[in-house]
Amino acid sequence: MFTEIITPRFAETDALGHINNTVIPVWFEQGRKPIFRFFTPDLDFRKWRLIVAKIEVEFVGELVYGHAVEIRTFLEKTGNTSLTVGQQAYQRNKLRARGKAILVHFDYEAKKSMPIPDDIRTLLQEHLIAEK
Repeated sequence: MFTEIITPRFAETDALGHINNTVIPVWFEQGRKPIFRFFTPDLDFRKWRLIVAKIEVEFVGELVYGHAVEIRTFLEKTGNTSLTVGQQAYQRNKLRARGKAILVHFDYEAKKSMPIPDDIRTLLQEHLIAEK
């Protein structure tokens, strides 16, 4: 499992003082950075090999300004060409949001998915966790 601590910015709040619902997918994307590095270690977009097929977010509780947020990222499933990444956002030790992203190993020149290489698959499997 990977963890990242996010410090909410004032600009990420809404009129009710909560973290805006559009912010959580951005934080989750930031939390997927270690997984991106398995495919593109230097994060060079010219060598990028992933595409997002689906994201979903479930809001469990309020996230507010003034308290750090812990983003937890883990692998739920690896297929032949895709992987399912699970994510959770905790604030003050309470689950506040959870989500999933389906990423596809993708050849941008050929415009098609391609199998995940065995060496990357091995690295991914080290982070396989059933969602809590």
